[in-house]
Amino acid sequence: MSVASYAYARPSELSGSGLDLQTSGGDAANPRFFEGFVTTPQPVALGLLAVADVARTRYYQPTARASLDPVVTGSRDMLRFESFSGCCGVYARMDVLPAGLDGRTPDHGTTNVDVNNPLRLSLARVAGLDPLHLAVGPDDLTVSTMDGTRVERKVPLPGRWLRGFAEVAVIASGMEPRASIGAAEAADFLRRLPNDRKVMWVVPAGRSLRLTSRPVAGAVCLSGGARLATLRGLLRHAKTLTVFGPPAGPASPPVASAWLLETPTVRLLLTLSPEVSRGFSGEGAVLNQLTGDQTTDDADLVSALLAWDPVIDVDGLTSACDLPADRVRAALTLLGTAGRVGFDVTEGAYFHRVMPFGTDAAARLNPRLAGARALIDAGAVRPFADRVEVDSGETTYQVRMADGRPAGCTCQWWGKYRGGRGPCKHQLAALISVGVLEEVAA
Repeated sequence: MSVASYAYARPSELSGSGLDLQTSGGDAANPRFFEGFVTTPQPVALGLLAVADVARTRYYQPTARASLDPVVTGSRDMLRFESFSGCCGVYARMDVLPAGLDGRTPDHGTTNVDVNNPLRLSLARVAGLDPLHLAVGPDDLTVSTMDGTRVERKVPLPGRWLRGFAEVAVIASGMEPRASIGAAEAADFLRRLPNDRKVMWVVPAGRSLRLTSRPVAGAVCLSGGARLATLRGLLRHAKTLTVFGPPAGPASPPVASAWLLETPTVRLLLTLSPEVSRGFSGEGAVLNQLTGDQTTDDADLVSALLAWDPVIDVDGLTSACDLPADRVRAALTLLGTAGRVGFDVTEGAYFHRVMPFGTDAAARLNPRLAGARALIDAGAVRPFADRVEVDSGETTYQVRMADGRPAGCTCQWWGKYRGGRGPCKHQLAALISVGVLEEVAA
């Protein structure tokens, strides 16, 4: 399993007062990007336990506990705790909102920490008005409760999580809220979910939700309903459960969905892959946006212009960069492959993570993209008016083109998934080659 390690106090910042260049030590012996109490200890403790539970669970082919650990990000107005399940098919995020923090405003920063059993036990014992104090820095998460103080050290970030962060951001950006129900109705709905891996669909039914075996207009896909069990712990503190999904119709294949439980101070989000057997890291949703030769340069420009605000203003970036909106979004997708950009369905907007990774790892983390570029370099791609021929191994594949975009391929990948897992490497090679021809013609 590939991992990535990083260590720094906080990013360098150019402001009106000059350049604030950070080193490993920061301004203090133990720098922190947040330190303070939370105003609602029990919901925060339960939310952190939920995110940690997802990180240690494999929903597909369950084995021993997965050794994966939450990512913690300070974002000026909130703290974010994120994780993926061991099978990468569930993405969990808890946002501790401004009303939930009683301390200095969080600085920007990100770390990846373990949540071991002693801390889990301490969090599980938080009750009523028991105090809960958090101190988060680049190297550790320190949690103080009535049981004492627990320090969780930074651990390596799994390479699959970088791919997963990028994929979830692209997939979530196509979702919209489809239904919202109260906590009591949510508890009843979650209690009635079957404990299996079937692909079902959910539609609004009065004040609650109803399961159906077939997709209809406005339905939300629910694959493996047992994967939502993590929400139950926070239900007694919740106000609403909101369900998000992409547009669906009678012929829709299984798609991802997002389930948001809200309390006055905490938001707990679970995003489920289209099927239990599918992990987000292999969905391929980012690939079409990473083929342009100008995308790397666009990402460098966008990265330089990003204001460190909680929400990324795409319209403002489009104007400042003097680029079309689709190129700005492609640049954000490329930054997402470095873990530096996520998407929040609640706000309908992108957000920052502070990670020191560059965009040069995009091809390495996406083998189909690397394979497509290798085919281009080998001269194995021949564009024609209505198709692109791609020599791969001993076979020549035909990529059908429609309006300058790949519309199918004769390879087994396309025959099996029909675009449901993103483009194959032959389609990516065709897209890259056509893009190069269009730039030369221009």
